[in-house]
Amino acid sequence: MLTNKASAGGVYTFQCHDKDGKLKWEETEHNLIVNQGLQSMVSVYLDGATQITTWYMGLITGPSSGTTIAAGDTLALHAGWTEYTDYSGTRQAVTFGTATTADPSVIDNSAAKNQFTISGAGGVVAGAFLCSVTSGTSGTLFSASDFQAPGDRTVVSGDVLTVTYTFSLDAA
Repeated sequence: MLTNKASAGGVYTFQCHDKDGKLKWEETEHNLIVNQGLQSMVSVYLDGATQITTWYMGLITGPSSGTTIAAGDTLALHAGWTEYTDYSGTRQAVTFGTATTADPSVIDNSAAKNQFTISGAGGVVAGAFLCSVTSGTSGTLFSASDFQAPGDRTVVSGDVLTVTYTFSLDAA
């Protein structure tokens, strides 16, 4: 009997530079593709749902007790984290390159990395997320990631966070 499985996953890579361009820290974290993101993929490919053609990246901060990403998170309901918004502008559109034809098939935004310039007093960043809307809570949440050891990172006004998102689909 022939069987086949697919495995999907993503990785967020962060670099934080100070106002003078000096690298302060670097972090790479796997994400959780939430249930809503999984449903979106299956619905578009197998059920004729409308494809989301523009994705947006936002930053995460956590409650004081720690950030928790859960499979059931949506943009409207995510009890384990809040959106970090102390940066210039709104969530940023993500420009993905072309997916590879290999197994796994990989796509990323490495040619047009997202950059967030921290404003105001700064604060604590705990990760990032990918969603279908530039603001608000009515869109589709695809994935989210939070920093593991050493944990949340402090940012100050003038810092620039550069974020790369890499997604792969593997015939496991």
